[in-house]
Amino acid sequence: MQQNKSAYSQLIKTEAKNLGFLFCGISKAEFLEEEAPRLETWLKKNMHGEMQYMENHFDKRLDPRLLVDGARSVISLGLNYYTDQPQTDPSSPKISKYAYGSDYHSVIKDKLKQLLEIINDQIGEVGGRAFVDSAPVLDKAWAKKAGLGWIGKNTNLINQKAGSFFFLAELIVDLDLEYDIAPTADHCGTCTRCIDACPTEAIVAPYIVDGSRCISYLTIELKKEIPEEFNNKMDNWMFGCDVCQDVCPWNKFSVLHNEPAFTPHADLLNLNKQDWDEITEDVFQKVFKNSAVKRTKFNGLKRNISFLRD
Repeated sequence: MQQNKSAYSQLIKTEAKNLGFLFCGISKAEFLEEEAPRLETWLKKNMHGEMQYMENHFDKRLDPRLLVDGARSVISLGLNYYTDQPQTDPSSPKISKYAYGSDYHSVIKDKLKQLLEIINDQIGEVGGRAFVDSAPVLDKAWAKKAGLGWIGKNTNLINQKAGSFFFLAELIVDLDLEYDIAPTADHCGTCTRCIDACPTEAIVAPYIVDGSRCISYLTIELKKEIPEEFNNKMDNWMFGCDVCQDVCPWNKFSVLHNEPAFTPHADLLNLNKQDWDEITEDVFQKVFKNSAVKRTKFNGLKRNISFLRD
């Protein structure tokens, strides 16, 4: 039986690599004891802002067995999105690197479906579900548990060999596997670059981010007007923010992604400041046809650009 667990686990990791995933680690599906009090405190302090969905399904966030009947294993995966391609006009409003190409939700979901199909073909009928940042799953906690890295002071998962510019996703399955039981040690040390660099002071303490102050929240999740207190503090970001990752010393190890779907739309990087100021809905629909930027909608992006001008 142990041989099977080992062989199955190796098969899954090999096939994940073949599908383009940067990492694959496996952990036992069980209650996340360490995360429970942290999540509760974070919610009580309203650090989730208007992300009301974070209050829902508290138990499911902490126990994958409530999401998948008979869940035995959590397969954590990382997909690289790092690019060194900049927006050509340095005065243009900025977009986070993760949103340059096609929406990662659909790209990763397709890969996870393929991986689940391979598991069913090679191992037998396995029940499971794929999760990509759209269900009550604590991605970073599971990735840490599976040995993919440590959670840094900016609360991003950091890997010693590849930095932090990668997406996280999971397959939760009812299959016993061999678990990676040696989580990576914290290698942030005394460094506080992410804390010092955050334009809105959203990293309120090492390992604690007030989500309601984060530029990503303000430009994507927040549906109301951006509070005036953040005027001149947005560092020219109109969708998302990469500051705490850009300054992280571990990201000198980031490697360029090789995922064709993440190639930026031909026009995206070349739009200048005036183009963004005068963007029409037609241009928005064309440039962001299959993009994560669609989440903020045309009016949301216009709101963000206007706020940067004020």
